Amino acid sequence: MHEYTSTARVWGLTCPGFPEEVSRARRWTRDILRGSPLAEDAELIVSELSANAILHTASGRDSGSFHLALAVSAQVIALSVTDGGGAGTAPKTEHQDQNAEHGRGLGMVSAIAHRVVVHKSDGGHTVTAELFTGTCSGGHPC
Repeated sequence: MHEYTSTARVWGLTCPGFPEEVSRARRWTRDILRGSPLAEDAELIVSELSANAILHTASGRDSGSFHLALAVSAQVIALSVTDGGGAGTAPKTEHQDQNAEHGRGLGMVSAIAHRVVVHKSDGGHTVTAELFTGTCSGGHPC
């Protein structure tokens, strides 16, 4: 395969904004990535991003929802959660005391993922976390 082309496989899932949907999002991620050495990290990332969407945006309000997208290529696993908006500000990493009960989720995601990007989307935000597989074509490290 040429280094500038790849075939990524992409999955999507929309979940109602109920707290129990976070475990559904984790299972969905685990099922797709079964056998990958990055599956546990991806599952934790999806859990944190989904919980943040429910807790801090309109996704967790009546008739709210959040959308997950998972893209897998030979080079990267990209996990995206799009929230329902209404937060007023973009999600950001906050440096909290290690004993804090809230506000550390995105910081943890940033520590696990190789890259985290926040984009404004229709009415809300999409947070994408990327895990590099380390198997870029041509033997070059990712």
